[in-house]
Order: sequence, then C-alpha cells, then structure tokens
Amino acid sequence: MSDCLFCRMVAGEIPADVVHETDRTLAFRDINPQAPTHVLVIPKEHHPTVAAVAQVDPDLLSAVVRAAAAVAVQEGLATEDGVEPGYRVVTNTGPAAGQTVHHLHLHVLGGRPMTWPPG
Repeated sequence: MSDCLFCRMVAGEIPADVVHETDRTLAFRDINPQAPTHVLVIPKEHHPTVAAVAQVDPDLLSAVVRAAAAVAVQEGLATEDGVEPGYRVVTNTGPAAGQTVHHLHLHVLGGRPMTWPPG
C-alpha cells in the first residue's frame, strides 16, 4: 500500500534502523521508544491486524512471532530457550487500543521491569 508507513519502510522509501530481517519480516527500532529496548516487528506483506493475518496466512503470523523471539534473544532480553531476563510482546488492534499504523506490528519491549496491568 503506497500510503502505509511500514510498507514504505519495507520498500526502502523511508529509512528504518533495522535490527533483524528475514524474507517475510522486518524488525526495526521504534522512533518513540517506551522502554530501553523497543523494536517493532512487521510482516513485509501488508495486513492491518493480527486477526487479519491469522485468517489469511497463519504461517506468516508464525514467522512474525519467530522474528520477535529472535529479536529478544539478539537484544539480550531472552536466552535461546526464550526466558530470562524477560520481555513483553504487544500488538494493538484498532484505535481504541492505540493502533496508529494500520499494518500489523509487534512491539518487543524490554530492558526495564514491566508493570501490570499495562496502560
């Protein structure tokens, strides 16, 4: 989609601080970080929400989650087995949940204690 910020990043039209990339996913640092480590993981194909991609391409959703896990290990938020020290993965769906870019993206957050409940 030509007007989608994240699609334009995938196309190389807008620069991104890329930290991880696969043939189907792209991960880059958030420009407004909410934690010491704040990386966004997106599918390279445009899908507006997690529910949308789950319905049409569950393998792509799995690839996005695997990329988020790889980012957590790469950034020192988790060990290879996926634990310690810990991190949070968040996705917002719709305006009431705070979604501002309507292209599925997972926020990988860590580097500080995460409180509960969030927001």
